[in-house]
This record gives sequence, C-alpha cells and structure tokens, in this order.
Amino acid sequence: MKKVIFQVVLFIVIVTLGFFVYESIMEPVRFQAEKTKRETVVVNKLKDIRNSQLIYRQLKGSFAKSFDSLQKFLEVAEIPVVKIIPDPNDTTYTKTINDTVGYIKVSDTLFSKKSYTLSQLALVPFSNGELFEMDADTIERGGVNVNVFEVKVPYTSYLKGLDKQTIFNLTSKMEDIERYPGLKVGSMVEPSTNGNWE
Repeated sequence: MKKVIFQVVLFIVIVTLGFFVYESIMEPVRFQAEKTKRETVVVNKLKDIRNSQLIYRQLKGSFAKSFDSLQKFLEVAEIPVVKIIPDPNDTTYTKTINDTVGYIKVSDTLFSKKSYTLSQLALVPFSNGELFEMDADTIERGGVNVNVFEVKVPYTSYLKGLDKQTIFNLTSKMEDIERYPGLKVGSMVEPSTNGNWE
C-alpha cells in the first residue's frame, strides 16, 4: 500500500515539475508573440503619424509640435488631386502638364479605413489611455536649418499588462546599448523620418 501511495505522490511531483518546466519555456515564447502583435499595431499607428507630419510639413513648412495642432490641421486640410498628362508639343515625352482637378480631405485619405478615429491619433494602443510623446523643432545641419520631429512610446506603455520583469530586462538591455527602450519615429538630433524598427 505504501508503495502505491509513494508512486502516486511521485507521479504528482513529476507532473507538477513537468508543468513548471513547460511554463518556464512557454512564458518567453508567449511574451514575444504578444510583443510582436502589439508592436505591429503601434508601428502602423506611428507610420500614420509620420505620414500626417509629412503632409503637415508639405503644406505648412514645418512639423507640428503637438497632437492638438496636427489633429486640427488634419480635420480641415485638403490635398490637390493632380492630373498629369504629357505635353503634346514635346516629342521626347519628358515634359508634362499638371492640372489640378480637385481637392480631397487629408483625413479622408489617411484615416478612412483605420480602426481608430482622428481624435484617437495620440492614444497609444494597449496602454489604457497613455499618449505618444511628440516634439518638433529645427536643427542646424551644414549651415542650414532643417525641420525635425520625433514621436515615441516606451515599452512600459504598449506592453502594459505583460510580465514586468521581462519588460524591465528589455528596457535595461536597450539602455545598455544606448538605444531608445521602445518604438519611435523621427529624431530630434538628426534630419530623419525613419522609425527605429526599420
């Protein structure tokens, strides 16, 4: 009888240890899968913000310093629809005639098929209401003033609800190699509109 009880207890211990080993292997895998899923959503939103900023600069001459300015602009801004045809007097077909045939609202082109509204542009997905950090200014490069902007969000915002120790380790790792611990697009020190995921 003691032998049977011992075997049952041993079986329970083996199953329990097996479960903990399985969990220790699967926890980082699940974290990475969820991180990748969330980063895809955040990166797409950062791309939308970058496109909005590029249109803002094209029409206003500089980047927006705040989401309020950017949103107000996007609500009313229109971009021309241009028809380009070859110049009939040019036999080389290198010259064109540009004819503006109308205007479309920027918000209709950029945000018509998005899962969020223009008023939610500054909200970080998965963060329970936190906002992206945004700044814009001019810097001097080669004696020329260049417009720059930067929009960023730390891991702690969009990975909220996941394992805190893993987020802390990820943040520390990025800080050790002097990289931003999160996702960002643009730069306040370089004339770049690239994202750090590219």
